[in-house]
Parts: sequence; C-alpha cells; structure tokens
Amino acid sequence: MTVLDTALPPSPPTVRREALYFALRNGKLLVGLGVITVFLATGLLGPMLVAASPNDYVGLPMQPPSSEHWFGTNTFGQDIFVQFVHGLRTTFAVGVLGGGLAAIIGMVVGFVAGYRGGLVDEVLNMLTNIILVIPTLAVLLIINAYLGIRSVGVQALFIGLTSWPWAARAIRAQTFSLRSREFVDLARLSGARAWKIIVREIAPNMSSYLFMTFILLFGGSILIASSLDFIGLGPTEGVSLGLMLQNAHQWSALHLGLWWWFIPPGAGITAVVGALYVANVGLDEVFNPKLRET
Repeated sequence: MTVLDTALPPSPPTVRREALYFALRNGKLLVGLGVITVFLATGLLGPMLVAASPNDYVGLPMQPPSSEHWFGTNTFGQDIFVQFVHGLRTTFAVGVLGGGLAAIIGMVVGFVAGYRGGLVDEVLNMLTNIILVIPTLAVLLIINAYLGIRSVGVQALFIGLTSWPWAARAIRAQTFSLRSREFVDLARLSGARAWKIIVREIAPNMSSYLFMTFILLFGGSILIASSLDFIGLGPTEGVSLGLMLQNAHQWSALHLGLWWWFIPPGAGITAVVGALYVANVGLDEVFNPKLRET
C-alpha cells in the first residue's frame, strides 16, 4: 500500500461495512430495534389473527386476564387485547405519517434555507419562528370545533404541520457547514442546479443524521397523538393506545381496580417511544466514532 492509498478517504462500501460492523455490536441499537420489531409485528399481524372487532362485546364485563381474554375485559365486556393490537397499528400509523410529513417539511425548509442563505433564509427562518410560537393546542381546539369527524389522517396531518421547526433548524445548520465544502464547490462549478447539489451532494453526507431526525420525529408524533387522544381530541372513529387510556380514565378504571385496562396501553406507548429513543442513541454511537464503545 502506497502513501497515496493511505491518504484516500474510505470508499462508500467500506463505510457501510464499518457501520454494519458496529451496529451489530451495539446493545442499545439491537435492544431498541428488537422491541420496535416485536410491537410493529404485533400491530401489523395481530388484527388479522384476532377474530373479534375492537368494539365487539365478547364477554362478561370487568373480567381479569385469562386464557380466554389475555388482557381481560373492560366495563363493557370488550376484549382489551383485541383493542390493544388494533391500537398499536393506529399508533404506528400516526407516528409514521406525522413523523414522515414533519421530516419532509423540515428537510425541504432546512436544505433550502441553509443552501440559499440571504433573503430566502430569512423568510424561511421567519416562517419557522411563526410555527414555533403558534399555540398548537388552541389551534387544534378551533379545528375540532369545525370538524364533526376526526380521523387518524387528520391528526397525523396536524402533527406533521406543527412539529417540523426544530428539525428544519438542525438541518439548516448542518447544510450551512456543508455548502462551503470543496465537493459542493466543484458541483456548483460544473453547472449543477441547486436542487441537484442538495440531493446528490449534501443530503447523502447527512443521511445518518436525517435518519435519526426521522426517528425522533416518529417518537414525538406518537407522544403528541397519545396526549391528544387522552384529553379527548383524538379520532372519533377507531381505537388507539391513547384512546384506550382516555376511555380507562373516563370510566374510572383506576378506582375500580381494573389495572389490566390502563397498564397495557400505557406500557405499550412507553415501550415503543422508549425503544425509539434508545435505538436513536445506539445509531448515534454507530455513526459517531467518538461515541463508539471500545
């Protein structure tokens, strides 16, 4: 190997193999992804394996967990496990849709503001600040006053349109530091358009950062949706883990000692969001050599 060879940066396949090597040895990442995979599989496959609908009255009310009803029944005789698996699917759907929309908006605003700078940056930064100071709960109350039926899609749309500013600011800062690099200058001198430079040159160098940003937005969307469900501002149709907690609170499950009604959805939300953040920490250690455990 010559001196010139040692001075060359590692090739993309080498970088990918190195990342995979450390990913397979990172306990936080493996545990986080394992928990997410289990709950995701339950949410996707569970509703197809259970025969009953989440709103069906399948047994006696207030029955504790048993072999017939794994999570027991509520005060109406509805199977809580059936509601749980259906609620997991809805919770993941809101997280993916809301977090994905917020990530797309944040990336577009952050990349354009960071690369263009000047007046464009000032306008987009002003828009970001406006969204940051808008009282989202008050806006949601007003929207609910005019919407007779609230759906999961509407909830995800609202979350996505209001939770992107911090991501846009972070991506803008990263773009500012990359737009003056030599490879960006070369692409600019070759006559490439701005959007091609962003997509082909800047974004690939931030791929790991963008992926971790989506994970954080995914977990944040689940928390926001669960909070809205709990205070009665969730979808009017269907079931989610947040709506299960809201119903358990509304019908005094805690006072009646029906612990099997509120613990599963609460534990499910905590486990999914916690696993997402643990996996995000693990990814940070994989992609950042300074944080890797030796």
